[in-house]
Amino acid sequence: MNENKRTVTILIPCYNEEESLPMLFARLTTLSENAQLAPDDDDRIDYRFLFVNDGSKDSARDEIREFASNRFDTGFIFLSRNFGKEHAMLAGIDAVDTDALVIIDADLQDPPELIGDMVKLWRQGYEDVYARRRSRKGESWFKKATSHLYYTLLQKVSSVQIQRDTGDFRLLDRKCVTALQHLRESERNSKALFSWIGFKKIEFLYDRDPRCAGKTKWNYWKLMKLAIDGFTSFTVAPLRAVTICDGIVSLSAIIYALVVFVHTIVNGVDVPGYASLMIVVLVLGGIQLLALGVIGEYLGRTFIQTKNRPNYLIEEEQRPKER
Repeated sequence: MNENKRTVTILIPCYNEEESLPMLFARLTTLSENAQLAPDDDDRIDYRFLFVNDGSKDSARDEIREFASNRFDTGFIFLSRNFGKEHAMLAGIDAVDTDALVIIDADLQDPPELIGDMVKLWRQGYEDVYARRRSRKGESWFKKATSHLYYTLLQKVSSVQIQRDTGDFRLLDRKCVTALQHLRESERNSKALFSWIGFKKIEFLYDRDPRCAGKTKWNYWKLMKLAIDGFTSFTVAPLRAVTICDGIVSLSAIIYALVVFVHTIVNGVDVPGYASLMIVVLVLGGIQLLALGVIGEYLGRTFIQTKNRPNYLIEEEQRPKER
C-alpha cells in the first residue's frame, strides 16, 4: 500500500431510501474504480463508504448489508431507531478515522462524480470544501424562497459567518472531523456547526439534481424545526429582540398611563374607553405570550441537554476494512 495515498470516507446517512440505493451503489463503485486508475500513485484516493441507516422501515438495511458483504471498503451503522438525520450524521462522524470525510445524501441530488473535484481543492490545502447550490432542480419556488429568507435572517443575527445556499454535501479535513466530534449538543444543526468550527473554507459551485427516486423525508414541519434549531443554537438574538420589544411596550405603557393621569386631573373622569382598553390588554398579552414562547424554546433545549442522553444508539455496525 502506498503510504502517501490519502483515504477519504464517504458518509451516506439514509432513511427509507430503498429505491435510490441501487443507483447510488453503482455510481459510488464507479467513483472508487476511477480513483484507482489515476496514473500517479500519489494522486490516487482510497475511498471508503460508510452508510448510516437511521431506522429505515423499508428494505434499505438489507440492501446495504448485501452491498457491503463482498466489499472491504464499505461499512455500515444501523441505528436502533429513527433518531433524525442530524444524529445519524453524528454517528458517522464519530466513526471516521480517515484523512477526510465527504457527506452526501442517498437520493443522488448531490452528484458523487463531483467528489473528485472537491478532493483536488482539499489537496490544495483547503480544509472545508463546501458545495453551494447554483441551481436547485425539482424544488418549488416556495421552498427556495423560504430557504433564502432563512439564511439571510440567520446571517444577520448570528456572530458566525453562515454559508448561504449550502447543505450537508461537503468535504471535511481530519481537523474538521475531530472538531465536530467534540460538539455533543443534543439539538443539532450541522450546517451551522460546520460554520462555527471555522478552518480554511472554499466554496464549490454545482447544480443540484432532482431526486433520482422516492420522496423527500423533509416536510415543512421538519424544515421549520431545523430552522428554529439553527436560531436557538447559535444566537440569543430572539431573546434579545423580545427584551427590546418588552422594553418598548413597557415604556409606551408608562407614557400612556401618564397621559391618562394628566388627562384625568385636567378634564375629570371620562366614560371608560372599551376599545383603548382592549387594545392595551391584547398588545401586552400578545407580547407576553411571545416572550414566554421564545423563553420556552430555549428552556426546552436546556432541559433536553441536561438529561445527557446519548445522541444515538447503534444496533449493528461493520466498519470498512484496510486493503
